[in-house]
Amino acid sequence: MLVLYTIVLGLLILLPLLGKVFFPYLWMDLQYLFSHLHARYKCRKCLQRDPPFTFLEVFLAQVQKHPEKPLILFGDEVYSYREIDRRSSQGARVFQGHLGLKEGDTVAVFLKNSPAYLWVWMGLEKIGCTMACINYSIRSKSLLHAISSCGAKVMLTTPDFQATIEDVLPVLREKGVQVFYLSDDSPTEGVEGLLGRIKSSSAEPVPVSCRANVTAKSTSLNIFTSGTTGLPKAAIMTQRRVFVISCIYGQIGVHSKDIIYTPLPLYHSAALLVALAGCIQVGATFALRLKFSASRFWDDCRRYRVTVIHYVGEMMRYLSHSPKKYNDRDHSVRIAIGNGMRGEVWEEFLHRFGSLQVYEFYGATEGNISFINYTGKIGAVGRTNFLLKKLSMYEIIKYDVDLDEPVRDVTGCCVLVSPGETGLLVGKITEVTPFVGYAGDRENTEKKILRDVLKKGDCYFNTGDLLMQDHKGFIYFQDRVGDTFRWKGENVATTEVEKILVALDFIQEINVYGVPVPGHEGKIGMAAVRLKEGLAFDGKKLYEYTRASMPRYAVPHFIRLREALEITGTFKQCKSQLVKEGFNPAIISDPLYFLDETGKCYTPMTQQIFSSIAKKELKL
Repeated sequence: MLVLYTIVLGLLILLPLLGKVFFPYLWMDLQYLFSHLHARYKCRKCLQRDPPFTFLEVFLAQVQKHPEKPLILFGDEVYSYREIDRRSSQGARVFQGHLGLKEGDTVAVFLKNSPAYLWVWMGLEKIGCTMACINYSIRSKSLLHAISSCGAKVMLTTPDFQATIEDVLPVLREKGVQVFYLSDDSPTEGVEGLLGRIKSSSAEPVPVSCRANVTAKSTSLNIFTSGTTGLPKAAIMTQRRVFVISCIYGQIGVHSKDIIYTPLPLYHSAALLVALAGCIQVGATFALRLKFSASRFWDDCRRYRVTVIHYVGEMMRYLSHSPKKYNDRDHSVRIAIGNGMRGEVWEEFLHRFGSLQVYEFYGATEGNISFINYTGKIGAVGRTNFLLKKLSMYEIIKYDVDLDEPVRDVTGCCVLVSPGETGLLVGKITEVTPFVGYAGDRENTEKKILRDVLKKGDCYFNTGDLLMQDHKGFIYFQDRVGDTFRWKGENVATTEVEKILVALDFIQEINVYGVPVPGHEGKIGMAAVRLKEGLAFDGKKLYEYTRASMPRYAVPHFIRLREALEITGTFKQCKSQLVKEGFNPAIISDPLYFLDETGKCYTPMTQQIFSSIAKKELKL
């Protein structure tokens, strides 16, 4: 009997050790699985109520719970939960009474980061209206298209954008779109400053009857995907989707005592929904900055006693490459959550700034599939197992990069990749994992749906991203496919850039693509150009045209002149070889040009310029 007890005791001692060797992530897998299931249950329970308990109700519940708690820290300003609630009620009354908005209407906001972004959103929620978040980098044609595509009746902005607004104001008036400044005074004739009227309005709670028809499927937000440069697409964010995304923080241990910081623009879902809405979901405090500053980032973290930071990969690279300081580890940040961070930057960041927990995630604004790396495995965007795979219903399928299409078998269905093999990520479209699409854009909505994936008649959301899942269940982002690349934290749709640039009188044909740059996240824009017969390349004209026609992140930095542009048998432009060849003048015999910001012109590319870029001496 003593021998038996000894054996049992030995096994009990060995089990944890054996578990660590053979199942090192078992405990984290179980923890995340239970938190994920709890979040899904919470979302379903809240949204199935009649009326549904939407994100607005989450916000109002937090106001009741701790009204005087700081919600927004912005510069020297502090706004409590109660103050944001009261201002949103004041705004709601003006939006409804003075602007004439009614339930179901859409309002475009063209704003920089500020507390107003939140109270305007909550104010519109209180009267059942949709807020369309427009990227304030876009201008003229792109701006008009964004407002038109989401069907906005009103546009809210500030005098910061006076020149931009006055440029499009006549067209907006023709379309019946009212424009207002969120300021006391207005420098533009015919555009009213609303802030004074809002401040003098009643702050009493807005009756629930003003949003009586809101359901889980109602549209809360239109968030414009950054991959659409010239012609933005408005991703429809339903009440259900907003609620689901806002629950991410609760799954990784962020709690009410945390102070969350982001300098990222609120017109993107990462900052608005993951960071700000996630902060409200757990009842925490949110520190907001107008825009990112590498030199002031950690000073802000110390000033606000930040415990959670929200990032994109490019931001982390800037921080890691900024001048070292004696107090680099003097901060209280314990969690970093975001997406797009390369493995080498990840390691460098942790080595320099301390061993905080990094939660890298993957997801698209309009997508129906997402991952989160809850283990801290450097380089991975997520982790999965049998149970999570069943819940997520995604597949990774073989993809022909040159033909820019999925590989199909003799039956016409797609072919799954093996572990360790790169393929296209697709997410099954179901009632639980829907793909709603883009406002007023049925054509582009249909383009994102891939049919007959595993069997005839099924439908999957095409992420447009190549990922790889290894034998241990870790998932890694590899690249974007076809017509999109990522630069400066923004997605760039090459087809839209091509549509804009081909309008120039000396361009006959153009092929836009992204090329990797040493030491930089993502890929930078480059264009192969065939000139019209008898016309010369005009670098100055191209510079001026791109500056006036598209956001800076979408402008190609390199131009390669070609006598002919190769196409596939199905008349698609060939990009893969051009991407491989990059922009090195030592290996390319074609004429090359570089975007010279100092000279405000595209100038001939030299080996010296290439070397300066490779050595990170020349800022891009």
